[in-house]
Amino acid sequence: MFPNRNLTMANFVLVRILHTMCNDESISRSLRLLGPEGVARLKAAKVAVIGLGGVGSACAESLVRGGVGSFLFVDKDVVEASNINRQQIAFRSTIGQRKVDVMAAMAKDINPDACIERLHAFVLEESIQEQIEPFLPLDFIVDAVDTLTAKAAIAAFASQRGIPSVSAMGMANRSDPTALRFADLFSTEGCPFCREMRKICRSRGIANMSVLYSTERPAKVKPQPGAARSEKTELGTYSYMPPVAGLMLAGWVIQKLTQSGSR
Repeated sequence: MFPNRNLTMANFVLVRILHTMCNDESISRSLRLLGPEGVARLKAAKVAVIGLGGVGSACAESLVRGGVGSFLFVDKDVVEASNINRQQIAFRSTIGQRKVDVMAAMAKDINPDACIERLHAFVLEESIQEQIEPFLPLDFIVDAVDTLTAKAAIAAFASQRGIPSVSAMGMANRSDPTALRFADLFSTEGCPFCREMRKICRSRGIANMSVLYSTERPAKVKPQPGAARSEKTELGTYSYMPPVAGLMLAGWVIQKLTQSGSR
């Protein structure tokens, strides 16, 4: 039945999978760096990307292209014209469409074999367990949401479930991508967003939180006269900053999932 009588069924299946991967040109460049075992780990992994804005959509796209096999995409928003300057899913043709749907379609176009689950909702502190539990198990959670309390809820949920996670801090009003750093939240310096995040985490007993943050002081932008506070017109974004952060997050996740950045 098997080419070699000493080859077990499990090993035979693994060999077949590795043979298929080695003949898949779409992952040939990743294969050279990660080797068959690293590529297999990514294919078997499931990653949740919560928040599909400029950071999250770039991260999700890079993870799909990197070979992660399964995803949970979470976002309640639809694509708006103001998203076009920085979000991977924002085109004139996608305005008005749900972000989770556009991201899922993009992922399937890149890798038709990817398993995609969608949650069209905002992550809420009081209901995160009911929201995310149905999609477990997860191998990694990427937090790319804007709300501080939601970030704390995601970090707490991941910690309680033993799921590795990483969170993007504020990218608005920054212009220098070389100032981006990975650190534990409680070791960050010079970031007002991180300072507020630390207060919330202390109040909730969150002791550790891996984050990507900027050491650059945010530029001061005056709100537009007459604008509602919810519009946040004092926040501006360069086209490249959120995507760079998203790509860095994807690199962080891929290295953690494969346990090494190289063979």
